[in-house]
Amino acid sequence: MKSSLLKSFCLLMIASGVFCTRSLAQATQGVTIRGQVIDKKDRQAIIGASVIEFDKDHRTVTGVTTDINGNYAIKISNPNNQLSVSYIGYKTFLSGSIGDRRQINVLLESSENNLNTVNIVSNGRSVNTGTGLNIDVRNSTLATATVNAKDLEELQVSSIDQALAGRMPGVDFGSSSGDPGAGMTIRIRGTASITGNAEPLIVLDGMPYETQIPADFNFGTADDQQFGQLLNIAPTDIKDITVLKDAAATAVWGSKAANGVLIINTKRGQMGKPVVTYNFRGTASKQPKSIPMLNGDQYATLIPEEFMNATGVPLDFLGNNGQNKAFQHDPLDAYYYYNYSNNTDWIGLITRVAYTQDHNISMSGGGEKARYYASVGYLNQGGTTLGTDLNRITAKINLDYVVSNKLRFRTDLTYTHINNSLNYDGSLRSVAYNKMPNMAPYAYDEYGNITSVYFSPASNIQGKYPDTYNPLALANTGVSHLYGDRITPHFTLQYDMLPSLLVSTVDVQFDVNNSKSKTFLPQIATGLPSTDKSVNATSDNDGDSYNVQSKINFIYTPNLGDKHNLQALLSLQTNETNTASYTSSTANTASSFLQDPTNATEINPSLNSVQGLSRSVGVLLQGQYSFLDRYIISVNGRVDGNSKFGPNNRYGFFPGVASRWRISDERFMKSFKFLSELSLRLSYGASGEAPDASYYGTYTPFNATYNGVAAVAPSNIQLSSLKWQTLIGKNLGINLGLFNNRVIADAEFYQNTTKDLFYQGLAIPSSNGFQSVDMNIGTVDNNGWEVSLNTVPIKTKRLIVGFDFNIARNANSITSVSDDYPRESSVGVPGLGKYKSYLIIGNPFGSYYGFKYKGVYKDKTATIATDENGRQIIGPNGQVVYMRYNYPQVDYTFQPGDAMYEDINHDGNIDYRDLVYLGNGIPKFVGGFGPTITIGGNFSLKAYFNFRWGYDIVNGAKITTTNMYGVNNQSTAVLRRWRNPGDVTDIPRALYGAGYNWLGSDRYVEDASFVRLASVTARYNLPKLLLQKLKLHMASIYLTSQNLATWTNYTGQNPDVSTVGSVNPFSYPVDNALTPPAIQYTVGVTIGF
Repeated sequence: MKSSLLKSFCLLMIASGVFCTRSLAQATQGVTIRGQVIDKKDRQAIIGASVIEFDKDHRTVTGVTTDINGNYAIKISNPNNQLSVSYIGYKTFLSGSIGDRRQINVLLESSENNLNTVNIVSNGRSVNTGTGLNIDVRNSTLATATVNAKDLEELQVSSIDQALAGRMPGVDFGSSSGDPGAGMTIRIRGTASITGNAEPLIVLDGMPYETQIPADFNFGTADDQQFGQLLNIAPTDIKDITVLKDAAATAVWGSKAANGVLIINTKRGQMGKPVVTYNFRGTASKQPKSIPMLNGDQYATLIPEEFMNATGVPLDFLGNNGQNKAFQHDPLDAYYYYNYSNNTDWIGLITRVAYTQDHNISMSGGGEKARYYASVGYLNQGGTTLGTDLNRITAKINLDYVVSNKLRFRTDLTYTHINNSLNYDGSLRSVAYNKMPNMAPYAYDEYGNITSVYFSPASNIQGKYPDTYNPLALANTGVSHLYGDRITPHFTLQYDMLPSLLVSTVDVQFDVNNSKSKTFLPQIATGLPSTDKSVNATSDNDGDSYNVQSKINFIYTPNLGDKHNLQALLSLQTNETNTASYTSSTANTASSFLQDPTNATEINPSLNSVQGLSRSVGVLLQGQYSFLDRYIISVNGRVDGNSKFGPNNRYGFFPGVASRWRISDERFMKSFKFLSELSLRLSYGASGEAPDASYYGTYTPFNATYNGVAAVAPSNIQLSSLKWQTLIGKNLGINLGLFNNRVIADAEFYQNTTKDLFYQGLAIPSSNGFQSVDMNIGTVDNNGWEVSLNTVPIKTKRLIVGFDFNIARNANSITSVSDDYPRESSVGVPGLGKYKSYLIIGNPFGSYYGFKYKGVYKDKTATIATDENGRQIIGPNGQVVYMRYNYPQVDYTFQPGDAMYEDINHDGNIDYRDLVYLGNGIPKFVGGFGPTITIGGNFSLKAYFNFRWGYDIVNGAKITTTNMYGVNNQSTAVLRRWRNPGDVTDIPRALYGAGYNWLGSDRYVEDASFVRLASVTARYNLPKLLLQKLKLHMASIYLTSQNLATWTNYTGQNPDVSTVGSVNPFSYPVDNALTPPAIQYTVGVTIGF
């Protein structure tokens, strides 16, 4: 009974509560406000105007839109709230507190339709360092340069760095390969490291964006330079790119910013109706002319001559296990006659005209509360080398939402999927250049009929795989795929703690980056028998990275009056990265269709895995104060902590200070009316860098057991004393603006010193159980200057002509180095095709040494040694002394037709004492220039040139195609080779496996300076009247040509060659005839709805 009463009482209370709640709600919602919204000028009804109820914190409560007559009716929740009425092209109306009003009619006043991009923390034209401070560009104290992505939108590039060459003063972009997906080397103000990574930090939408794949990831047949991580950022989504160059600017970004910083900002939503934009680019690409090579007939003449010169007897066609029959041309031997009597252009067979299609569709819009930008893109890029291509799908959503006057929210989501096909062998083109041209690509039968089977003999006179193979077969059947899936969610919350005084932002970013490499080498590509243990080789490699970053900013902006301005920032940053890589490989699978290493084989699969974890924290305090808008000073200090250091050196303090004096605003400058801006800037800063590896002692499992049990052993020395590598930079800058900024000139002069340089793998005595150790070993300087000029010489209603120019000079030198560091490369006296490198205090990176090439000894008399006066050197017994090489270690006597090298010390012996400085791979000058012409506002014509000047590279392709030392094909240059006494030529005689005709000398060192017509674009924008008829927001069509012409004295295919991979003082750039940048022709269409 009591239970029943209790249940009845509870039900009654619940029913009463529901009734009271509904009554209260109905009473509150019963207040309806009505009205009409009309144009203040013509008194016409405005259809679709937004009518929104805001609470006291300016948060949206509810909203409606006006009908066809401009009428609205809205139920409000609180009469103390206010109504906001807005429409595109009109000023927003605020009603104030509604009170007891029940009808509110609104007259909207027209305004300029400015569609400004939303930025949570800054507005206006500011220098974006990514930290959050809103610094007007004219008040910047830092050395920066910005490129608007709109200037690059007509270029067909898969990653934005490919479009920036020559456009940013002080930034040198070097290509590694013209294959799809290949990355570029980026050097900001030179190379600041003696070894390891020298690439800049990428900051995407205010947060660091990792572009380095973990060092332990197995790229299969590729490498990190062939898989540029900037591919994950679609160029069509980018708004602008800013480079931070001086240490005072880079110091705010911590340990990864010592090599400079590239700030990339993506597009955001705009207030207005939804705008859907479709972009299409279709491109045809072809390679420039290849190195002219011998045909089959010329090659078949050369090789017997090589043997004759080396041995003194004719080539035995039946020798070498019968493989010399390739040069016999005997119709009775059908196999050799048909398969080795051809004129095959191997480079032509693996080269094609490639086609690219690039689609992107985006939508942007929003109102006062919420704005959005979303895009989806698809890129299908064919490579000009057979077997290479790139497929990419990108998706991006940027959302900005104003919760209230105090609270704002932003979310960015980026996803990229990449499928990059590469050649199984990265040296495929080199093999194609070397391949004997008298050999057929497809096999002939005994009747002389060509078949569809690749001609891939197990071996021939050139050897067997991997030394040589059928390039066409490997290009078509070899498998090397790089896959990438990357998703990066980024969330930002901004709260005005004290309006107009103190703002706090909280950023959290998750970065999930999964990379996979799959390779397969089919038996048909090698020619080796199916029982060979190296055929049908397969590998599967996974590299996973999970990164979490956070950034909490407190921005203080007090109102100090008209004469004073202060902004201060406190930033707390954390970074945690987990990496894992897994590798599985095997060979000799039962079929070429079984391409996964999990398939059973006679060979045990190789399994390997590596995991890593690193954490870093940073605290930044930054402030900028200005007085009278003329005297500006900026100060920052950053404390970094990193788990890669030992306890004694885990934290580092890196300060920076910068100032600006606006001379043009001084009273004594007022008479110079043509002067828009004249400022002087000074900065000093320090930026620390953490090593790639950590100080921890690591352990590796034994392959065998220890006392019958599994065991591990130390694999490195624990580096408790390892210190931060620190860059100390000084910068002097001048900003000049003339004639209302129609002429803008900027100049920078800098001195960067990097101390406590990291060096990995320094050799040590093995008596302590280890072979090497990582250490801080020295100091390197980078000094230079940069000048940029932006002009608008002609500006009328119908015609606007602009011209931009920039140039930069950087000098690199090693100023100190540990006594434990090697002073020279492992190359002894420069051997065949090799150069000697020395580490000399005061010399730059990339310097190399060799012999001076003087031509060819035309006869026996020319080989007689002479002293410095030109007199013959007479031996102790009165005999004539002939020139020798490296006596007494080698004691080769030069013969007529041999290469002639300068005898520097005139002792009759070419050895290490005759070495001279030959060149350096660092350009003296880099830059770019180009005009922009706009006619009538609808037609524009743009051209841009980039240049690298004053640097030398080793023409590795020339070495391999003119040495006439083996059985590789040679270039047509050898047709002018020495053959008979008295011949005067620059090409030595053909000499199989003997002689020293291709020592490392200036014969192969070439000045690679070039000026390249990087792009030419003609664009037409449809006029407004036509757009209105077509009901389009905008539409344009354009034609673009890229890499159309290159002016250079370099004899190779591509002079734009940089040192690839990790840097060290002994590395120098070598052109090995990788895929050159293609000449591209693009048709593009942009349509906005």
